[in-house]
Amino acid sequence: MENFDKKELSTNFMRILKGSITAIIITLLLLFIFAILLTYTNLQENMIGPIVIVITAISILIGSSISTLKIKKNGLFNGALVGIIYILTIYLLSSVTGSGFNCNINSIIMIVASIIGGMLGGIIGVNLN
Repeated sequence: MENFDKKELSTNFMRILKGSITAIIITLLLLFIFAILLTYTNLQENMIGPIVIVITAISILIGSSISTLKIKKNGLFNGALVGIIYILTIYLLSSVTGSGFNCNINSIIMIVASIIGGMLGGIIGVNLN
């Protein structure tokens, strides 16, 4: 059985949390830019759903890559954790703002995209350098 260092686990968790927060900040910035484009251009409103999913996946990919740069192991698992923390935070915030917990096909796609984006970003982050 492996000997786990509590300090290392704590440090890794803080890096994962930072990656999740980074992903949320990137999402907010990209959604703001998309909202401006949607307002001042002829973009179709039916593009909102797919673009939000792409923005989410890209944000998590970047956040999980950043968080796993220094962890150097278990990129798949740590990246998935970034995606899970991100999506749980988003769903908790959306329930507080009044939209509630809706589980439909878009929610499932968003959850899967978050986890897969996190895993890919984790793999990328661990293998950089």
